[in-house]
Amino acid sequence: MRKLVVSSLVTADGVHGDPQVWAGEYSDEEAGAAWLEALNKSDAFLMGRNTYELFVQMWGNPQGPYLERLHEMPKYVYSSTLTKADWNNTTIVAGDPVAAVRELKAQGDGDLMLYGYGRLAQALLEDGLVDELHFVVNPVVLGSGTPLFRPGKRVNLRLDSVTQRGNGAVTLAYVPA
Repeated sequence: MRKLVVSSLVTADGVHGDPQVWAGEYSDEEAGAAWLEALNKSDAFLMGRNTYELFVQMWGNPQGPYLERLHEMPKYVYSSTLTKADWNNTTIVAGDPVAAVRELKAQGDGDLMLYGYGRLAQALLEDGLVDELHFVVNPVVLGSGTPLFRPGKRVNLRLDSVTQRGNGAVTLAYVPA
């Protein structure tokens, strides 16, 4: 069975929204190498509508190994409102995302990667489908913005690893307890 890895950029004060605005200075070569390594372990990329719309706008024209890998790999967008995908190798999945991801996990061997911690990631975590949860904590305090967590169901986690990068960002990798 495939492993589902959820990875989200977050600030030191718990903001995860709009990382394209605040995470740029922490997106260095070391970060790029880590992201490419994670994508290379994955054979599909999952996202909700908001992430899809941001990514297709920013990265629809691939340049470099990371974006080329993201562009070529199968992508699944979970949305009740999108009807058309404009990005290469993208499938729109309507209906129950939890059931669809459960089915997708049963197929193939490579990891499934999901970026961001929005409603989709929270629903999958609360339903027990997330195998690893990575928070890339960037050393910046914004003071306001979209908080990482919304009200929801309790899920106990166990810290699996900590990776510190030279720029001060820290990846906290959790697994279900």
